[in-house]
Amino acid sequence: MSDRTVEAVITGRVQGVGYRAWTERRALAHGLCGHVRNREDGSVEAVFSGSSETVEAMLAECREGPSGARVDGVQVTERGERPADGFVIRYG
Repeated sequence: MSDRTVEAVITGRVQGVGYRAWTERRALAHGLCGHVRNREDGSVEAVFSGSSETVEAMLAECREGPSGARVDGVQVTERGERPADGFVIRYG
């Protein structure tokens, strides 16, 4: 089982609907490291790091999102560096 770190940019109606809090809860439940934050363009950015299978499962959940959200797309970029342990919501 190899580790994988990705950055996901989620677009659609994803701000003001609890997407960051939902992402934090789901990532912690999966045991992933990383962060989630709102971007100025109205999208949400998340970095997930963990086993390849777990990261892929989290990305699949992000494509659905919480109730109240409408996900139009998830753009995934592979990253080389692993974030610090834990998963947090970043503000700003």
